[in-house]
This record gives sequence, structure tokens and C-alpha cells, in this order.
Amino acid sequence: MKIHSLIQVHIPRLISRSFGTLGTQKPGQNYLHRTKHIQWNTSSRIEPDYELCDSHSPNYLWIGCSDARIPAHEGTGQKTGNIFVHRNLGNLVLNTDANFMSVLQYAVEYLNIPHIIICGHYDCNAVHAAVDAKDHNNPLENWLCNIRNVYYENKTELNAIPDEKMRYRRLVELNVVAQCVELFKTNTIQRRRIKTYRDDSFPYTQPRIHALVYQPEDGLLKHLKINFKEYLRDRGEIYNLYHPAEAKAKLSQEPPSKSLKRKLSQ
Repeated sequence: MKIHSLIQVHIPRLISRSFGTLGTQKPGQNYLHRTKHIQWNTSSRIEPDYELCDSHSPNYLWIGCSDARIPAHEGTGQKTGNIFVHRNLGNLVLNTDANFMSVLQYAVEYLNIPHIIICGHYDCNAVHAAVDAKDHNNPLENWLCNIRNVYYENKTELNAIPDEKMRYRRLVELNVVAQCVELFKTNTIQRRRIKTYRDDSFPYTQPRIHALVYQPEDGLLKHLKINFKEYLRDRGEIYNLYHPAEAKAKLSQEPPSKSLKRKLSQ
């Protein structure tokens, strides 16, 4: 499925799930110790897709926020098994996060996923907390500082927006863009893109990276149209780990194909 058809899907505001509901809490009761008030639905189940029993070949890696209001495959109209999901506060891409980097490597090198989505959302509590001038204590404060750095890098644009709500919304978008750029810096992404770039069997360089923002007020996904070449042009000298010609020599001892030679000469 093409990415433009994936993002033009309405996400219901309320997604009904069968995992369970909370009972009515009486004064003085503590749910941490009174689990009998949680009524788990054990009589119904999610219908299994037997075609998925022996295979796992998702087309998308979804990197989204941990916010419980933001769905992944339900919101994109994709079937179970087509989206590999990773979530964290603020949908951040950190090369010091072993959890995230393991997911990224597995998705790209073992599942061969051709598309990666960074999806933020408006009214993001992580973004609001990052802008607050207060210490949230570690490790949360260390984590939020990464969003605060995005604000600093774009403070001229953001401070010029008089409406506070619109300023937060723009920061959400800029944070998504920043995380997409961080993806391009990783050796996992660079190595895969070089490999697929020089292999004629791939129709395009993979993985392709897409910047999306979920809009809770109408349940729609907004596709941020970004020219990543502009963002990466000035950073390439520092962050590029492979030059196409050098990468060919590193990844294979075979001579470049004719199509690769044409690409390198362009």
C-alpha cells in the first residue's frame, strides 16, 4: 500500500477494545491492592489471523508516542501484522536508547521493513512538559531535555508565534521532523539505504521515512511534506558514515552494476 493512501484514513475518536474495564471505585479503596474491581473480559477474544501464524512481514515500522489515545494499525486502516510498533514518550529517536535501537535494527535488518513512520500528535503531554521551566526529576527530565533541544534549535520560529496553542502544535511538528533526521544519522538506516540503493532488485532506496502527526480533534493523520535533502545536506559532512562509492566497496567485492555507476555519476 502506498503511504499517501495509508495516511488518508479517519481514526475513530473512541476505539473499543475487549481487554477490560474499571469498576466503580468506592472511597478508601485502592486499585493497586483491590484488583477484583477490574472486570477483565475473558469470555471474548480477538479473532486470530491464521495467515500470520507462520510469517511476520510488516510493511511499516511505526515509531509513536506512548499516549494511550494514539492508535497505530487501527488508525491507518492496516490489518494486524502489517505494522511493527515502537512507542516512547514524545516519539523520540535516541541512539543511546538500547530498546529503541534494538527495535530499529530488527525491523530494518531482519524484517526488511521498507517504510518507517515517525508519528507525533497534537496536545502531546511530553511536549508540554518539556517546555515547562521545571525539573521533572530523572530519568524523565533527561528524556524530556531532548524535546527541549528541539525548541532551542527552532526558538526563533517558535517565539514568533503569538498563540501559545499554535506554538505547541508547531513544536510537535518540528519534533517529528527532528526525529526523522535523527533516524537518517543512525548506522542502521544508512547501511540499509546504501545496500538497497546499489541493488537493482529494489525499486527504490529503503527504508523510506515518513513524518506524520495525529490530530486528536478530528482523528486524522497529517502528512508533513518535508524535503529531507535540505535538512541532510549541511549535516552530511559530519554524519554520513558511507559515501555511495565507498559503501559499495565495503558491502561487496563485486564491481558496481551499470545502474549504480549511472547513479554515482549523477
